[in-house]
Amino acid sequence: MSTPATTRATAPAARTGPPATWAAGARSRGRALAWARRAPLMPALVFLIAVTQLPFVATLVISLFDWNALYPDERHFTGLSNYTAVATDPALRQSVITTAVLTAGVVLVSLVLGLGIALLLDRRFFGRGIVRTLFIAPFLLVPVAAALLWKHVLFNPEYGLIDGTLTWLGHLFGVAHPPQPDWVSSMPLASVATALVWQWTPFMMLILLAGLQSRPMEMVEAARLDGAGNWQIFRYLTLPHLRRYLELGILLGSIYIVQNFDAVFTITSGGLGTANLPYTIYQTFYQAHEYGQASAAGVLVVIGSIAIATFALRVVSSLFREEVSRA
Repeated sequence: MSTPATTRATAPAARTGPPATWAAGARSRGRALAWARRAPLMPALVFLIAVTQLPFVATLVISLFDWNALYPDERHFTGLSNYTAVATDPALRQSVITTAVLTAGVVLVSLVLGLGIALLLDRRFFGRGIVRTLFIAPFLLVPVAAALLWKHVLFNPEYGLIDGTLTWLGHLFGVAHPPQPDWVSSMPLASVATALVWQWTPFMMLILLAGLQSRPMEMVEAARLDGAGNWQIFRYLTLPHLRRYLELGILLGSIYIVQNFDAVFTITSGGLGTANLPYTIYQTFYQAHEYGQASAAGVLVVIGSIAIATFALRVVSSLFREEVSRA
């Protein structure tokens, strides 16, 4: 029968052994624990790869072939020639310019309008919750429904609300034949941009309103006690604080507007100089049946979107770091 002293003396010996064996056991237990934690995420990961990565790989492979659906027997491997054709295509270059102009105009106008609305909704007044809900409503509409609303309910020269209002105002002021312009035909790109601004201004407003509500109000109150006016507070306190939120709105808005297809297809069908990159790819794929060139153009658009998204993620991560450091 062993004494307590003997037990204490032999206990460490039971755990002794080669250090390499201890390390190997610890590593195996760590790997098993890591896989046990990751196992519930595996079905979602497999689904994500099947839905996003496999189609992109297929698109990348198709972009290396001269593939016209009307002549399936003449399909052959051409390497990077489709990318060269895409880069030298005049229609695609024009669509790149149209996409850049449309994206820049929509993002900047919606950002300015969203900032103004966010400043108004940041104040306390009766019914603020209802007003916020009404302002968010355009962003919740299906993009095709929003485009149809603008094309038929507002822009139509015969029964549209805009021309009907102009006619009513003309008769009110004694104009015998008030003008009834066809907005889509006379200003096609501006018509598409107006519909997109109406739908994406609430998105900018939500981002900037979140930034306004995260301001340190102690600094604002101290500035007011020092005699600063509203413009000075906005210029020297609010605007610097909103810089990251403005950058985030610009980057995310750019990603969404670059990929927009619904408004162009619904309002103008890509005519009158409004064909952007997604619509040009649609024409190349579904109308010209040039699968290889359309896939090459799609790959280039994805690469550009990834580059913009990378900057957006960096801005988001910097926002989180600032919030954590402030807390």
